Amino acid sequence: MTEEARALTNEEAVASCSEPHEATKDFIFQQTMFRIKDPKSSLDFYTRVLGMRLLKKLDFPSMKFTLYFMGFELPGDIPSDEDERTAWCFSRKATLELTHNWGTENDPEFKGYHNGNADPRGFGHIGIMVPDVEKACERFESLGTKFVKKPSDGKMRNIAFIQDPDGYWIEILSAGKMAETIKPFV
Repeated sequence: MTEEARALTNEEAVASCSEPHEATKDFIFQQTMFRIKDPKSSLDFYTRVLGMRLLKKLDFPSMKFTLYFMGFELPGDIPSDEDERTAWCFSRKATLELTHNWGTENDPEFKGYHNGNADPRGFGHIGIMVPDVEKACERFESLGTKFVKKPSDGKMRNIAFIQDPDGYWIEILSAGKMAETIKPFV
């Protein structure tokens, strides 16, 4: 007989965690990487629709791929010297690395990348905090953004899920509303 499926208790969750080692005190979560089919579509989406900036572009001609690092940074903070810009880019928290393998944008046989939300499930989404989910979603809708879930859909209100050009899911949330959003479910 198997034990009934359940979440860890708060005590079990705390007991499963270790206090971070002193050697990790300067570690940061620096990037999440998405493989993209067409950099023009993806760069447009992440800058025009979500408001990110291109922090750094790195080409690897011998391996035929390019990396585009995106983030929410002020334009005046981005160094103009390319070596300084590289070090600065890799010091930013929570950037998005878009990886383009050259040629996918023109390959009619290319089927795209697995976004993790179909079987076998794995990676699910990234989250973007906005001041007002409803206003952000009105704007996304006016821009023709594809929705997986609108804020009024489903059981969990006040959050939305949109998709980027490659089908990756992006949760849209407001920090001030999250306690209200999750309270009925926890």
